[in-house]
Amino acid sequence: QVQLVESGGGLVQPGGSLKLSCAASGFTLGHYAIGWFRQAPGAERERILCMSSSDEITYYVDSVKGRFTASRDNAKLAAYLEMNSLETEDTAIYFCAAAAGGCGWPVDYWGQGTQVTVSG
Repeated sequence: QVQLVESGGGLVQPGGSLKLSCAASGFTLGHYAIGWFRQAPGAERERILCMSSSDEITYYVDSVKGRFTASRDNAKLAAYLEMNSLETEDTAIYFCAAAAGGCGWPVDYWGQGTQVTVSG
């Protein structure tokens, strides 16, 4: 069964850090680009960044550059989003997604999301 499961969300104070995990099953993670998305209350889902199968990262949101980074461990079938210097504007549900065609292609699999709340 193909599945992506996020974890690691929670409540953090402004300036704090969180590391989200995305556990994959049922497919070969290393063959897929991994995208991270978020959806804030009342807003549309936005793509934050994408990590290609060769681990090249492309950012789509300027405000996270220098604060967020992605990584993966193909042996553990997991991908990660490390978020530093968190701001209240980062509050959202965060999703990971996998695309076999690469970062510019439609998503094949979505995770269910994990809530991140930044509040002091």
